[in-house]
Amino acid sequence: MIDLSRLQPGLKGSADLSVGEEHTAPRVGSGRVHVLATPTMINLMEAASLNAVEHLMPIGHQSLGTLLEVKHYAATPVGMRISATAELLAVNGRTLEFRVEARDEKEPIGDGALHRVVVNVARFDTRVRAKLKG
Repeated sequence: MIDLSRLQPGLKGSADLSVGEEHTAPRVGSGRVHVLATPTMINLMEAASLNAVEHLMPIGHQSLGTLLEVKHYAATPVGMRISATAELLAVNGRTLEFRVEARDEKEPIGDGALHRVVVNVARFDTRVRAKLKG
């Protein structure tokens, strides 16, 4: 059994980014308008969740994203900074449940829920490599 007692609801993390052309919808294949791409916003939300908990993981373990329920409701132009925050709401077995939000310099741009599962890295890597062998 994994000891996740250090992972308590209320833990918070954040991440930020200055939006460049490489972060826009056309560059990541999610649209044609040159504004922050939804996948980029989601990536920043995941980074915020990692910053909340990864430093508290038992040795040899890490978390992987398994569920996203996210709304992206405001556009952000190139050159503007965005920030994402994540708060750990619950630990259910190996599943970590987060509330995530993102905002740019002017307004909230997205929010939602994110789940991550804690895995043993060595066992996980063994399963992934076995997939290649057929």
